[in-house]
Amino acid sequence: MDNIHLVRTAKEYDATMGRILALAKTNPRENTPEYERLTILSLLIEEYDRKHYPAVEADPVEAIKFRMEQQGLRPVDMKEYFGSTGRFYDVINKKRNLSMAMIRKLHSGLGLTYESLLA
Repeated sequence: MDNIHLVRTAKEYDATMGRILALAKTNPRENTPEYERLTILSLLIEEYDRKHYPAVEADPVEAIKFRMEQQGLRPVDMKEYFGSTGRFYDVINKKRNLSMAMIRKLHSGLGLTYESLLA
């Protein structure tokens, strides 16, 4: 693995998130070095978040909206995580629960913690 270490500062956090997003865009297959790297980087971000932002009762929809706002994403950008824009709106409007596939994609692609998506 190339230069993977604990995330200790906001600067390292931003750099690690950049690496996660770049890797997620390649949509690595399971059991590949790229997938493993993406998983490890996501775990490092989770650990940083856990230490610096103690969990409060999270709402998965609010977590998704917040991350979208942070990254300037639009509903159409969420299609890759939900399968369709309609499904995205169903989840955001709380007409449908997140599936495990959606949760995995949101976790690996956007760096959302499992805790925030499973609340």
